[in-house]
Amino acid sequence: MTTLQDSQAETSNSTTRGGEIVNRLVAIYGVAAVVAVALAGYGYSTGNGGVLALGGLAVVLVLAVAPISFAAAGGNRAETGPAVDLLVGEIRELRRSVDRLREYQSLSDDARRVLNRARERELLIRAIEEDIAAEDWDAAIVLCGELAERFGYREDSEQFRSRVEQARSATRDRNVGAAVAALDGLIVQRRWDHAMNHAASVQRLYPDSPRIHGLHQRVENARERYKTDLERRFLHAAQGESADEALVLLKELDAYLTEAEAEPYRELARGVIGKARENLGASFKLAVRDRRWRDAAGLGERIIAEFPNSRMAEEVRSMIDGVRQRAASLTA
Repeated sequence: MTTLQDSQAETSNSTTRGGEIVNRLVAIYGVAAVVAVALAGYGYSTGNGGVLALGGLAVVLVLAVAPISFAAAGGNRAETGPAVDLLVGEIRELRRSVDRLREYQSLSDDARRVLNRARERELLIRAIEEDIAAEDWDAAIVLCGELAERFGYREDSEQFRSRVEQARSATRDRNVGAAVAALDGLIVQRRWDHAMNHAASVQRLYPDSPRIHGLHQRVENARERYKTDLERRFLHAAQGESADEALVLLKELDAYLTEAEAEPYRELARGVIGKARENLGASFKLAVRDRRWRDAAGLGERIIAEFPNSRMAEEVRSMIDGVRQRAASLTA
């Protein structure tokens, strides 16, 4: 009888303790849930990502641990005693965490900034490094100002500002060098209009670089030098009876001369053109006589294309069909 009574008493005590634990759990988790939801709501409404993350973490923690705690508290104390003790310890730690979260929530923005100062400084420095790597110089300079004004790290700010300026200068020098090299390539190719447009673009992109001053004049000087050389070569070819070469040079030179500049060359040009036409006609007749039909066809087409209104072109037109047929029969 005594044993039965003791057993019943122990069961009653266990049930009482279990009820007390459940009541304590309800109170603790109720407070924790309210604080967690309030913290998350505050972070969301103010746009404070750190507070929102803490609130979300607290909500998840409450939802994850509460069912396990209530299940353990509702079981037999003798069977679940060690587990309950462990959970009680976890609950106490959770309560302390919730208390810390509540204290954090009650702090002002300035107080939170002081507590998170080291972390925010680290994040800010990392952001500056990323902007430097991405060559986003303006954003990096703004963050350097934040580092000095907001956190008071003026020495670090100046060091990063110096790094940004050096990196920007080095990158600008490389880009300017590449742009000037591209301009020189256009000059070598004698693409004068493209070179002028490129020079204007470079000057707009890098107005502060001393290397881009006078790029338009650089193109103009190169064009003028080439024009002078072209005139010299044309005169030498014309004087040396190289009519074909002189005609080729005359066609190119024509694109560089104004009406006034071309006037002194008109008489010489007529002579060159006449001489080239005569040479071409003689070569055509000689090819026909020697029955070199392919050469004759090519020369005849040149005469028609280059001197379409000449008497020689009329003579070639009367013969060209037959010459072409003979040249085609050789191919067949």
